[in-house]
Amino acid sequence: MGMSRMGDRDSLYETLVNEVPDFVFDERVVRVFPDMVNRSIPGYGLIVPMAGLLARRYAQDGSILYDLGCSLGAVALAMSHAVRAAQTRIVAVDNSPAMIARLRESLAAEAAPAPIPIEPVCADVMDAPLENGSVVALNFTLQFVDPSSRLQLLTKIAAGLRPGGVLLLSEKVRFGNALEQTLHTDWHHDFKRAQGYSELEIAHKRDALENVMKPDTLEQHRTRLLEAGFSGVYQWFQAFNFASLLAFR
Repeated sequence: MGMSRMGDRDSLYETLVNEVPDFVFDERVVRVFPDMVNRSIPGYGLIVPMAGLLARRYAQDGSILYDLGCSLGAVALAMSHAVRAAQTRIVAVDNSPAMIARLRESLAAEAAPAPIPIEPVCADVMDAPLENGSVVALNFTLQFVDPSSRLQLLTKIAAGLRPGGVLLLSEKVRFGNALEQTLHTDWHHDFKRAQGYSELEIAHKRDALENVMKPDTLEQHRTRLLEAGFSGVYQWFQAFNFASLLAFR
Protein backbone atom coordinates (compact mmCIF):
# COMPACT_ATOMS: atom_id res chain seq x y z
CA MET A 1 0.00 0.00 0.00
CA GLY A 2 2.99 2.31 0.39
CA MET A 3 1.99 2.96 4.00
CA SER A 4 4.23 2.78 7.03
CA ARG A 5 1.64 0.62 8.80
CA MET A 6 0.03 -2.22 6.90
CA GLY A 7 -2.85 -2.66 9.38
CA ASP A 8 -4.48 -5.86 10.60
CA ARG A 9 -5.47 -9.05 8.82
CA ASP A 10 -8.98 -8.98 7.35
CA SER A 11 -11.19 -11.19 9.54
CA LEU A 12 -14.38 -9.11 9.32
CA TYR A 13 -16.50 -11.88 7.78
CA GLU A 14 -15.22 -14.95 9.62
CA THR A 15 -18.22 -15.25 11.95
CA LEU A 16 -21.54 -16.75 10.92
CA VAL A 17 -24.39 -14.22 11.17
CA ASN A 18 -28.04 -14.37 10.17
CA GLU A 19 -27.99 -11.13 8.20
CA VAL A 20 -24.89 -9.50 6.75
CA PRO A 21 -24.99 -5.67 6.93
CA ASP A 22 -24.15 -3.60 3.87
CA PHE A 23 -20.46 -2.86 3.38
CA VAL A 24 -19.36 0.48 4.90
CA PHE A 25 -15.90 2.09 4.86
CA ASP A 26 -15.83 2.53 8.64
CA GLU A 27 -13.08 2.19 11.25
CA ARG A 28 -13.39 -1.63 11.21
CA VAL A 29 -12.67 -1.69 7.47
CA VAL A 30 -9.91 0.92 7.76
CA ARG A 31 -7.97 -1.29 10.18
CA VAL A 32 -7.88 -4.21 7.74
CA PHE A 33 -8.18 -2.37 4.41
CA PRO A 34 -4.65 -2.96 3.01
CA ASP A 35 -4.93 -6.69 3.70
CA MET A 36 -8.50 -6.79 2.37
CA VAL A 37 -7.77 -5.20 -1.02
CA ASN A 38 -4.57 -7.16 -1.62
CA ARG A 39 -6.31 -10.47 -0.86
CA SER A 40 -9.58 -9.59 -2.64
CA ILE A 41 -8.48 -7.83 -5.87
CA PRO A 42 -6.26 -9.86 -8.20
CA GLY A 43 -3.42 -7.69 -9.48
CA TYR A 44 -3.94 -4.90 -6.93
CA GLY A 45 -0.27 -4.94 -5.95
CA LEU A 46 0.61 -4.23 -9.60
CA ILE A 47 -2.20 -1.78 -10.41
CA VAL A 48 -1.13 0.73 -7.75
CA PRO A 49 2.53 1.21 -8.83
CA MET A 50 1.52 1.09 -12.51
CA ALA A 51 -0.91 3.95 -11.81
CA GLY A 52 2.12 5.84 -10.49
CA LEU A 53 4.07 5.14 -13.68
CA LEU A 54 1.19 6.23 -15.89
CA ALA A 55 0.81 9.38 -13.81
CA ARG A 56 4.52 10.09 -14.32
CA ARG A 57 4.02 10.02 -18.10
CA TYR A 58 0.96 12.28 -18.20
CA ALA A 59 1.38 14.67 -15.24
CA GLN A 60 1.86 18.25 -16.42
CA ASP A 61 3.90 21.01 -14.78
CA GLY A 62 1.82 23.34 -12.63
CA SER A 63 -1.20 21.03 -12.57
CA ILE A 64 -3.12 19.16 -9.87
CA LEU A 65 -3.33 15.36 -9.60
CA TYR A 66 -6.41 13.82 -8.01
CA ASP A 67 -7.00 10.50 -6.25
CA LEU A 68 -10.80 10.31 -5.96
CA GLY A 69 -12.08 7.74 -3.51
CA CYS A 70 -8.53 7.54 -2.24
CA SER A 71 -9.20 5.32 0.83
CA LEU A 72 -5.78 5.13 2.56
CA GLY A 73 -4.03 6.96 -0.28
CA ALA A 74 -2.21 4.10 -1.99
CA VAL A 75 -2.50 5.61 -5.47
CA ALA A 76 -1.84 9.15 -4.19
CA LEU A 77 1.40 7.92 -2.62
CA ALA A 78 2.37 5.99 -5.75
CA MET A 79 1.84 9.14 -7.82
CA SER A 80 3.74 11.27 -5.32
CA HIS A 81 6.82 9.05 -5.53
CA ALA A 82 6.67 8.47 -9.30
CA VAL A 83 5.73 11.85 -10.84
CA ARG A 84 8.50 14.20 -11.95
CA ALA A 85 6.44 17.19 -13.13
CA ALA A 86 7.25 20.51 -11.44
CA GLN A 87 4.98 22.57 -9.18
CA THR A 88 2.32 19.88 -8.79
CA ARG A 89 0.29 18.70 -5.84
CA ILE A 90 -2.05 15.80 -5.18
CA VAL A 91 -5.57 16.13 -3.81
CA ALA A 92 -6.77 12.87 -2.21
CA VAL A 93 -10.54 12.77 -1.69
CA ASP A 94 -12.65 10.27 0.26
CA ASN A 95 -16.04 10.52 1.95
CA SER A 96 -15.00 8.21 4.82
CA PRO A 97 -13.81 10.27 7.82
CA ALA A 98 -12.06 7.15 9.18
CA MET A 99 -10.09 6.70 5.94
CA ILE A 100 -9.04 10.37 5.74
CA ALA A 101 -8.08 10.43 9.42
CA ARG A 102 -5.85 7.36 8.97
CA LEU A 103 -4.32 8.83 5.80
CA ARG A 104 -3.47 12.06 7.65
CA GLU A 105 -1.88 10.01 10.46
CA SER A 106 0.14 7.97 8.01
CA LEU A 107 1.41 11.02 6.13
CA ALA A 108 2.39 12.70 9.41
CA ALA A 109 4.23 9.53 10.52
CA GLU A 110 6.33 9.21 7.35
CA ALA A 111 10.05 9.73 8.02
CA ALA A 112 10.27 12.09 5.04
CA PRO A 113 7.47 14.17 3.51
CA ALA A 114 5.93 12.89 0.30
CA PRO A 115 7.97 14.13 -2.74
CA ILE A 116 4.83 15.77 -4.14
CA PRO A 117 2.56 17.12 -1.37
CA ILE A 118 -0.65 15.20 -0.73
CA GLU A 119 -3.70 17.10 0.52
CA PRO A 120 -6.31 14.76 2.11
CA VAL A 121 -9.89 16.02 1.74
CA CYS A 122 -12.96 14.46 3.39
CA ALA A 123 -15.73 14.98 0.83
CA ASP A 124 -18.03 13.15 -1.53
CA VAL A 125 -16.33 12.77 -4.92
CA MET A 126 -19.50 14.20 -6.50
CA ASP A 127 -19.01 17.47 -4.60
CA ALA A 128 -15.20 17.84 -4.64
CA PRO A 129 -13.95 20.75 -6.81
CA LEU A 130 -11.86 19.57 -9.75
CA GLU A 131 -9.84 22.00 -11.87
CA ASN A 132 -6.47 22.31 -13.60
CA GLY A 133 -6.07 18.54 -13.49
CA SER A 134 -3.60 16.53 -15.51
CA VAL A 135 -4.17 13.10 -13.90
CA VAL A 136 -7.26 11.82 -12.10
CA ALA A 137 -7.38 8.36 -10.53
CA LEU A 138 -10.63 6.53 -9.80
CA ASN A 139 -9.24 3.32 -8.30
CA PHE A 140 -12.18 0.99 -7.61
CA THR A 141 -14.33 4.02 -6.73
CA LEU A 142 -16.85 4.48 -9.55
CA GLN A 143 -18.43 1.09 -8.74
CA PHE A 144 -19.60 2.57 -5.40
CA VAL A 145 -21.12 5.68 -7.01
CA ASP A 146 -24.85 5.49 -7.71
CA PRO A 147 -25.21 4.35 -11.35
CA SER A 148 -27.45 7.33 -12.13
CA SER A 149 -24.64 9.71 -11.09
CA ARG A 150 -21.70 8.10 -12.87
CA LEU A 151 -21.97 10.05 -16.12
CA GLN A 152 -22.26 13.30 -14.14
CA LEU A 153 -19.06 12.52 -12.20
CA LEU A 154 -17.10 11.54 -15.31
CA THR A 155 -18.33 14.66 -17.15
CA LYS A 156 -17.10 16.79 -14.24
CA ILE A 157 -13.72 15.04 -14.34
CA ALA A 158 -13.36 15.53 -18.09
CA ALA A 159 -14.24 19.22 -17.73
CA GLY A 160 -11.67 19.63 -14.94
CA LEU A 161 -8.81 18.09 -16.90
CA ARG A 162 -6.38 20.04 -19.05
CA PRO A 163 -6.03 19.04 -22.72
CA GLY A 164 -3.84 15.94 -22.75
CA GLY A 165 -4.91 15.04 -19.22
CA VAL A 166 -5.91 11.48 -18.36
CA LEU A 167 -8.28 9.52 -16.17
CA LEU A 168 -6.97 6.27 -14.66
CA LEU A 169 -9.98 4.07 -13.98
CA SER A 170 -9.87 0.65 -12.30
CA GLU A 171 -13.08 -1.27 -11.64
CA LYS A 172 -14.59 -4.62 -10.95
CA VAL A 173 -16.47 -5.36 -14.18
CA ARG A 174 -19.33 -7.62 -15.14
CA PHE A 175 -19.94 -9.45 -18.39
CA GLY A 176 -23.03 -9.45 -20.59
CA ASN A 177 -22.57 -13.12 -21.44
CA ALA A 178 -23.88 -15.30 -18.58
CA LEU A 179 -21.29 -18.05 -19.06
CA GLU A 180 -18.42 -15.55 -19.14
CA GLN A 181 -19.79 -13.91 -15.97
CA THR A 182 -19.95 -17.29 -14.21
CA LEU A 183 -16.42 -18.21 -15.28
CA HIS A 184 -14.92 -14.95 -14.02
CA THR A 185 -16.84 -15.20 -10.74
CA ASP A 186 -15.57 -18.75 -10.21
CA TRP A 187 -11.99 -17.72 -11.03
CA HIS A 188 -12.18 -14.75 -8.67
CA HIS A 189 -13.47 -16.96 -5.85
CA ASP A 190 -10.60 -19.39 -6.53
CA PHE A 191 -8.22 -16.44 -6.14
CA LYS A 192 -9.81 -15.48 -2.81
CA ARG A 193 -9.61 -19.07 -1.56
CA ALA A 194 -5.93 -19.10 -2.49
CA GLN A 195 -5.51 -15.97 -0.35
CA GLY A 196 -6.90 -17.81 2.67
CA TYR A 197 -10.53 -16.66 2.65
CA SER A 198 -13.06 -19.29 3.74
CA GLU A 199 -16.30 -20.13 1.92
CA LEU A 200 -18.18 -18.30 4.69
CA GLU A 201 -16.06 -15.16 4.31
CA ILE A 202 -16.49 -15.19 0.51
CA ALA A 203 -20.28 -15.55 0.85
CA HIS A 204 -20.57 -12.86 3.53
CA LYS A 205 -18.44 -10.38 1.59
CA ARG A 206 -20.55 -10.96 -1.52
CA ASP A 207 -23.74 -10.30 0.48
CA ALA A 208 -22.27 -7.17 2.12
CA LEU A 209 -21.32 -5.65 -1.24
CA GLU A 210 -24.44 -6.63 -3.16
CA ASN A 211 -26.40 -3.44 -2.39
CA VAL A 212 -23.51 -0.96 -2.48
CA MET A 213 -21.32 -2.05 -5.41
CA LYS A 214 -22.87 -2.09 -8.89
CA PRO A 215 -20.30 -3.07 -11.57
CA ASP A 216 -20.62 -2.13 -15.24
CA THR A 217 -19.44 -3.95 -18.36
CA LEU A 218 -16.31 -2.75 -20.13
CA GLU A 219 -18.51 -1.61 -23.02
CA GLN A 220 -20.64 0.49 -20.65
CA HIS A 221 -17.49 2.10 -19.28
CA ARG A 222 -16.14 2.92 -22.77
CA THR A 223 -19.46 4.33 -24.01
CA ARG A 224 -19.96 6.46 -20.91
CA LEU A 225 -16.41 7.81 -20.92
CA LEU A 226 -16.76 8.96 -24.52
CA GLU A 227 -20.15 10.50 -23.75
CA ALA A 228 -18.57 12.33 -20.79
CA GLY A 229 -16.12 14.09 -23.08
CA PHE A 230 -13.05 11.86 -23.22
CA SER A 231 -11.46 11.43 -26.64
CA GLY A 232 -10.14 7.88 -26.35
CA VAL A 233 -10.34 4.93 -23.97
CA TYR A 234 -7.69 2.21 -23.72
CA GLN A 235 -7.58 -0.86 -21.51
CA TRP A 236 -4.17 -1.49 -19.94
CA PHE A 237 -4.85 -4.27 -17.43
CA GLN A 238 -7.22 -7.10 -16.59
CA ALA A 239 -7.11 -9.89 -14.02
CA PHE A 240 -10.30 -11.96 -14.08
CA ASN A 241 -13.23 -9.54 -13.49
CA PHE A 242 -11.04 -6.57 -12.55
CA ALA A 243 -9.89 -4.17 -15.25
CA SER A 244 -8.03 -0.88 -15.65
CA LEU A 245 -8.63 1.74 -18.34
CA LEU A 246 -6.92 4.98 -19.34
CA ALA A 247 -9.09 7.72 -20.87
CA PHE A 248 -7.60 10.76 -22.62
CA ARG A 249 -9.16 14.19 -22.31
